[in-house]
Amino acid sequence: MSVKKVYDKQPDAFEFTKENLVLAENILNKYPKERKKSAVMPLLYLAQNQNDNWIPLAALKYIGKFLSMPYINVYEIATFYSMYNLSPVGKYFVQVCTTTPCLLRGANEIVKACQKKISKNENTISENGMCSWTEVECLGACVNAPMMQVNRDYYEDLSKNNIEKILDSFMQDDPIKPGSFRNRKSSAPENNKINGNGINKFIPILMPLSSIPLIQFY
Repeated sequence: MSVKKVYDKQPDAFEFTKENLVLAENILNKYPKERKKSAVMPLLYLAQNQNDNWIPLAALKYIGKFLSMPYINVYEIATFYSMYNLSPVGKYFVQVCTTTPCLLRGANEIVKACQKKISKNENTISENGMCSWTEVECLGACVNAPMMQVNRDYYEDLSKNNIEKILDSFMQDDPIKPGSFRNRKSSAPENNKINGNGINKFIPILMPLSSIPLIQFY
């Protein structure tokens, strides 16, 4: 995973649109007044969505003032979490999970395909402006490894046999439908089969009462 870099061409100012200002106030109302700084993460996400999927430094300062929060604290949060982009990304932002389960299942092939189809280096927008990619930590879909997140969609159960075709669809601005590429629903077995007959059966597991832990109150 590469070090997060701040874009060198920054806009002079940032402020929420009227619509997003209403959303920001609604988010703020979910927190006690003395805890309003806790809203910093959803507000950063709101700012990122407003600004073509990246956050300028002016937005960090704006959110700091909005929450009566030191700018440096907002900056620390924005640079710590991988879901915040501090430089422009492609129209299709590809995040490849390379944590252990995905790595064991072939995430390196996904990375190689991104280097071939999009750009040699992470966080570099493709020549046609359509895509950029980066490696990230766990995206929470380990059972469907290897996988990647593209904008808000998950592409799961990937392999070197289909990844280049998927990336080509983004580069051509005609994205393939997201989901499992092994014909699964969520984390169900392949082809949604549990046994050889393809029939999903609920198998009860009986436990002796002696094996159930007791809760003692003192």
